[in-house]
Amino acid sequence: MRKLFFLLIALITISANVYADDNVVFTATAPDVVVVGDQFRLSYKVTTQKVKDLRVPSIKGFEVLMGPTRSSFSNTQIVNGKRTSESGITFTYILMASEPGDYTIPGATITAEGDQVISNSVKIKVLPADQAGAASSSQGGGRASASSSSSSTSVSNQDVFVTASVTKSNVYEQEAFMLTYKIYTRESRMGFDNVKLPDFKGFHSQEIERPANSTWSQEHYKGRNYYTTVYRQFVLFPQQSGKLTIEPARFDATIEKVVQSADPFDAFFNGGGNVVSVKKTLTTPAINIDVTALPSGKPAGFSGGVGEFSISSSINSTDVKTNDAITIKIVISGTGNMKLIANPEVEFPEGFEVYDPKVDSQVRLTANGLTGNKIIEYLAIPRHAGDYKIPAVSFSFFDIKSKSYKTLTTEEYNIHVEKGAGNADQVISNFTNKEDLKILGEDIRFIKQNEVDIQPRGQIFYGSFGYWLFYIIPGLAFIIFFVVYRKQAAANANTVKMRTKKANKVAQKRMKLAGKLLADNKKDAFYDEILKALWGYISDKLSIPVSRLSKDNVAEKLRKHGVEEELIKEFLGVLDECEFARFAPGDENEKMDKVYSSSVALISKMENIIKH
Repeated sequence: MRKLFFLLIALITISANVYADDNVVFTATAPDVVVVGDQFRLSYKVTTQKVKDLRVPSIKGFEVLMGPTRSSFSNTQIVNGKRTSESGITFTYILMASEPGDYTIPGATITAEGDQVISNSVKIKVLPADQAGAASSSQGGGRASASSSSSSTSVSNQDVFVTASVTKSNVYEQEAFMLTYKIYTRESRMGFDNVKLPDFKGFHSQEIERPANSTWSQEHYKGRNYYTTVYRQFVLFPQQSGKLTIEPARFDATIEKVVQSADPFDAFFNGGGNVVSVKKTLTTPAINIDVTALPSGKPAGFSGGVGEFSISSSINSTDVKTNDAITIKIVISGTGNMKLIANPEVEFPEGFEVYDPKVDSQVRLTANGLTGNKIIEYLAIPRHAGDYKIPAVSFSFFDIKSKSYKTLTTEEYNIHVEKGAGNADQVISNFTNKEDLKILGEDIRFIKQNEVDIQPRGQIFYGSFGYWLFYIIPGLAFIIFFVVYRKQAAANANTVKMRTKKANKVAQKRMKLAGKLLADNKKDAFYDEILKALWGYISDKLSIPVSRLSKDNVAEKLRKHGVEEELIKEFLGVLDECEFARFAPGDENEKMDKVYSSSVALISKMENIIKH
């Protein structure tokens, strides 16, 4: 039995190796962005141990400092009870960027399992060296990075700022353009306490959805290298002509800055210096947009469309019978102010019962406006036999490319209607903006006869026992309800007591939701929910209005309730951690578990200390 068992294990191992050999993967990896003078790794990874003849193409634009070095790896994972294993070899080069520019390293080749395999190519962007740090780096013998410590506790406008940029500054009415707010920072950690964006007066605005987790990258901007990310993006449609202004946006930021210590022992044990929080208000400049009015001579069928569009139409049938439904579908495709376009009108002949159109917009937001299709369905029912004509539909719009009006038309339809077999009941449903159910041919209904129910004399309800119960039971129910309601109203009138009583329950619900977001690895939403739970708990527990919530105010209130300074400091520290994590460059996911457990413990400790 044991021999059979070991034989089975051997067969499984051999089959797994054969399967792995049939799926050899050869990949190349390197940083997307580096700075001139940076040293970085170019790695080639192959998922098998049986390799030979690695051939790497000429690496232009970079200096090869070392390599290739060879190392073996072996990984085993168990996910949902399924075990996967991977082993292979990694070849590593150490390169240094020498000249700024965009470079592509072609794919390498290797013989794996007797077959030649080609890796992917690698694109690397090399940024110029930071000009601001050139002098200090030449004197100190080191290269300035995008984030460095200093002896000053201030943060200049060149170290952290937000830009507002538009794709166009000269547009026509209703012509779409994109507004982008972008963060630039040379500090490692920062967050926003308050953000006030303009109300975009004179524009119709739509925000472009962005990923939940901000993606940071390096960028060379005005001679310096920064960490940068896009904060928000909007597509704006000017609603009037003239000079319109996008007002400045305001960002109240908290920046954690590393300050070098003069004490060598303090610098050694604190990683080079102390971390201080710096408050700074960032503003963007106002942006002027010159909006040109649409030219005169608008066509009769102009429906407000500005962009590039096309139109098509279709009909379900041209040969029908009376009381049969006819559906005409019109599709407007293109890019522009799609949602602001009025529906084109279809002129149906007399004798047709016409229903309101059903509109379905299948669009997505882009920098040039809404791109996609607007589908309009018209339903009509002929009531009389004969031959009819539905004329072509015209659609006019202002074309951005040619800067002129264009008129498009659909085909016309000739409809032949025959008399239906009788005037049977007909139900028209599944069409919006009209009655869900309509019955034809039943305008007059006959009166039913001989169905009058007459009770014998003496069997009357008035004055009976049931008659009096009919009045007594509702009266008693009303009195009981009134008494209970008064007691509940008196309890609810003390809003401070109710909020305090429910503070822990509300916080537990929010922490439960934060736990789900933690399991789903939704970083931004997790930290937002933790902040709501902590701020909301303190607001309810200490009866502090939301408008007066601040860290100083909360600390003072907690001291009055006998909370120790160490616990207050721990509470404020978790708040700072959540605020900084939203816009901190790098991966902060490993800290999410710690923040969650600290928040749960904090609320539990506060609940035991603060008693009302």
